[in-house]
Amino acid sequence: MANRATRPQSALRDFLKSEASGGIVLMAAAALAMLFANLPGISEAYFGFLHWETGPVISPKYGPMTVHLWINDALMAIFFLLVGLEIKREFVDGRLATWEHRRLPILAAAGGMLVPALVYLGLSSGTPGLTNGWAIPAATDIAFAIGVLALLGPRAPTALKLFLVTVAIVDDMGAVAIIAIAYTESISSLALGAAALIMGVMYVMGRSGVQKLWPYLLLGAVLWYFVFLSGVHATIAGVALAMMIPIKKTPGAPEAVDSPLHRLEHKLHGPSAFFVVPLFGFANAGVSLAGVEPSVLVQSLPLGIAAGLFIGKQVGIFGTVWVAIKLGLGTMPRGTSWRQIYGMSMIAGIGFTMSLFIGGLAFPGNAELIDDVKIGVLFGSILSAIGGYLVLRTAPVKRGTNAEQEATGEPDF
Repeated sequence: MANRATRPQSALRDFLKSEASGGIVLMAAAALAMLFANLPGISEAYFGFLHWETGPVISPKYGPMTVHLWINDALMAIFFLLVGLEIKREFVDGRLATWEHRRLPILAAAGGMLVPALVYLGLSSGTPGLTNGWAIPAATDIAFAIGVLALLGPRAPTALKLFLVTVAIVDDMGAVAIIAIAYTESISSLALGAAALIMGVMYVMGRSGVQKLWPYLLLGAVLWYFVFLSGVHATIAGVALAMMIPIKKTPGAPEAVDSPLHRLEHKLHGPSAFFVVPLFGFANAGVSLAGVEPSVLVQSLPLGIAAGLFIGKQVGIFGTVWVAIKLGLGTMPRGTSWRQIYGMSMIAGIGFTMSLFIGGLAFPGNAELIDDVKIGVLFGSILSAIGGYLVLRTAPVKRGTNAEQEATGEPDF
């Protein structure tokens, strides 16, 4: 067995640290995007750079590749690869490995996706053409949310962070399914068949004991190409690749140095948190406010998204957790109070990355609606961040909770 000095730290601890710092970088990238989008002279260069046609034409559906396409469809596949690795690790060898531990986070995530979608539809269904955006407020941005919790220090118990991460991972599963099913208009059977064949080859490799990462990553690049051609959003290739990466179980301490999945996950945390996601935020958060009146916030699309994130998330998650615990379907995260659960539920309303991503898929090519999406996402996410921060900042803290949890390894919730 490898000694402690040569073993990587726990994947989940590594995740929490990188996401906390990455979340703060993401906030800075989003603020910079808004600044660039509204400075005279710089705004033209900002938007011009994003729409710069670099080529080549990979798919006639999209035309020449632009900087924006490379970021959203190619680089974000790396983010989705990390999401897929986290999902697989948690279900195979982590906190979602048993139904006893899965039940409460799955229920909370389901409530946290359903209620925001209903709030959005209730506020926007009267306006033609907006119903396709129902999934925009259903997602939680893990990096942004953990970044806010990091600012709270010991006022955010470790168990609370872990519970939020687990709910967000289940939430990501739902978002991936939504992107693959609800936002795929037409499919090329030939390209999809080629993608399936590549996945079959990777499956056989895994069953044959291939542990080196480079063959999977090489085939993953080819898989991305065929998924891009198929009509299914190309980032789904990242999740599909993750499902094929072999994992070695290490019960109680998922940090095997010889596990391909754990090795790749550790390698991707930094690039994803500090480069891919902030770059996505910089490329997608910028919206020109020239001529925008405050009344835009009460228009159907921005209002539906903001209310879905700020109201729908906290009602959906907190309400579901409360009912589930009262019915005996789960137990309270260790060392937390109902007030802290409520604050966490509010912070889960930070939808930023995934919400902006889904917004672009919901209204493709409609710059005006996409700008309204950005305004709604930014407003709802900011309200959720500030509201959740204030609730947790003023919530009583149980002394010694984090120290006790750290002493016993990774805390339970």
